[in-house]
Amino acid sequence: MENGLLEVRALACVRGDRQLFSDLSFSLQAGALLHVHGPNGSGKTTLLRAIAGLVLQERGEILWNGTSSGKEKDAFNRELLYLGHHYGLKLELTGYENLKVFANLSGAEISEHEVEAALRRFGLAHCVELPVKVLSQGQKRRVALARLLLQSSKLWILDEPFVALDAAAVELLLEVIKTHVANGGMVILTTHQAVAVEVGSVQHLHLGQ
Repeated sequence: MENGLLEVRALACVRGDRQLFSDLSFSLQAGALLHVHGPNGSGKTTLLRAIAGLVLQERGEILWNGTSSGKEKDAFNRELLYLGHHYGLKLELTGYENLKVFANLSGAEISEHEVEAALRRFGLAHCVELPVKVLSQGQKRRVALARLLLQSSKLWILDEPFVALDAAAVELLLEVIKTHVANGGMVILTTHQAVAVEVGSVQHLHLGQ
């Protein structure tokens, strides 16, 4: 992977009439993970969505390799994989079909074998032909997380990725995250679970203090 640098400068976000945070600045380099902490309502999800370009900040800048992520939106989006609370799945499609749609939207060329292998690794081999609407919450989460194995995005933004996962799936996801960071990837995540996210370079950001 090519080098990457994310810079957040003097960021301020509001929700309704409430200031969530202001003058927030940090940077994240290739091969590093940022763990965002804070109580409910402190702005964790808003921060992640602002970085992903899904909500507008009140003030401040978000830069990718020295250039505004908003001005080079297409280039930034090619380097970005965002997984939020709602998975982004189309319920009437199968897990396989959802992953093919995600890959097409990202411009990634993946084979049928690669999609099936990703689903199999997340314990979903028996769900390949089932519509997502009949899957459990944990299975839906694992379908969404299988994207991590298929898209070559540099920056992963993961909002509560361990929700609804059993112990085996948590361990697998930790392994996938560690491998991504070790290969020069970048991860920003939040989690309420007591999960030890131990990679080579971990940064911590505390909101609501």
